[in-house]
Amino acid sequence: MKSSEELDAAVRNAGRPVMLDFYADWCVSCKEMERFTFSDAAVQQRLSGALLLRADVTANSVQDRGLLRRFHLFGPPATIFFDRGGREIGAARLVGFQNSARFLETLQSAGL
Repeated sequence: MKSSEELDAAVRNAGRPVMLDFYADWCVSCKEMERFTFSDAAVQQRLSGALLLRADVTANSVQDRGLLRRFHLFGPPATIFFDRGGREIGAARLVGFQNSARFLETLQSAGL
């Protein structure tokens, strides 16, 4: 996921909830989310009905910075959820690391 246009099209056409993960190779907390949270079997099961998108902002390109600005983010890690209608679920927005137990609570608040 590189641009707002790409994101908008993916969310609009998903027909299901969407999770957008902001990631960068240099982000230690991003790697912790992958290793300890996203890999958890219970988390994977809860996410099975959602479209999972990743905004890789490693390069810090103009498009990367534009996507971060759109969501008022300074950088990764951040996880944003959209409902079936494509609207952001603001109460479930996550900035920073969460362990799998806490992330399952976040998923519940996102309706997943």
